[in-house]
Amino acid sequence: MANNLVGGYKKAYRVILIGLLLICGSVLAYRYYFYSQEIKRQEAFLEQRKAAWQVLKQEVADEIRRFKGRAGVVIKDLKLDWEISYNRNGLFPSASLAKVPIMAACFLASEEGRLNLDQQIVLKNSDKFGGSGILKNVQAGATFTVEELIGLMIYESDNTATNILTSLLGIDYLNDAFNRLGLKNTNLSRRIADFGSRNRGIENYTNAEDISLILERIYCGKLIKANISKKCLGILKLQRINDRIPKYLPVDIMVAHKTGLERNVCHDAGIIFSCKGDFLICVLTRHTNPNAVASKNFIARVALRTYVYSEKLP
Repeated sequence: MANNLVGGYKKAYRVILIGLLLICGSVLAYRYYFYSQEIKRQEAFLEQRKAAWQVLKQEVADEIRRFKGRAGVVIKDLKLDWEISYNRNGLFPSASLAKVPIMAACFLASEEGRLNLDQQIVLKNSDKFGGSGILKNVQAGATFTVEELIGLMIYESDNTATNILTSLLGIDYLNDAFNRLGLKNTNLSRRIADFGSRNRGIENYTNAEDISLILERIYCGKLIKANISKKCLGILKLQRINDRIPKYLPVDIMVAHKTGLERNVCHDAGIIFSCKGDFLICVLTRHTNPNAVASKNFIARVALRTYVYSEKLP
């Protein structure tokens, strides 16, 4: 009787064990099948994305070939770290693109205790510069914090705000900060909008490599500190000059960017935020046209082709 009972238990145990093994095997087989199908889907997606990227690369090359001027271009798929570049190391007069590294240098100076972002600055008539911005029309005696001046420098491209900040830190400090921030070919030889010095051949320079580097660090949260990167990105998203990168894009597409414009020089550099991915675009141009319309449209077409690339993705 006892032997029969033990034998029954053993048989039941074997049945249960076999059942559990079958269930586990089925689950593992299903998971393997699901995993292998997911791998195939990802591979198909990557191949589709590669094909679309090659099309974009050719389209950008065609745009550059047709452009009547000199260009430096960096386009980056920030999800996959793919890059298209043309003349990325070529030097260009920086115009107002210099305001992006100046912004970074201001926040670096704040971290180092050289600059108080809450300091109140009283606007003087001697501070005012012509060209872009609103402060040149503001009555002397108005006060702004340093952080407010940084914002105006970027989203209004305000030359007066820029030159107040330049005076607070000094050109030597700014150039040293650019170097410490990893910018190899960006310099200030004169104040922004000092066209008298420009006419004497004193010029500020940068290139697509440096500007794309600082923008990518801002995007990745690696410019000095994550909170500083976030603050810089927020300021760039407020940009009010939208006749280049955003020109042909849908109005609901967010672009964080900074323009630059002087005689025979036209730039725009920033990040397009799309539901299919985020893309860095940096286009610097130099031309001999009587105005910058052709350059602006060239930059806008490059941005549009990048956006269309993203829309082709599954």
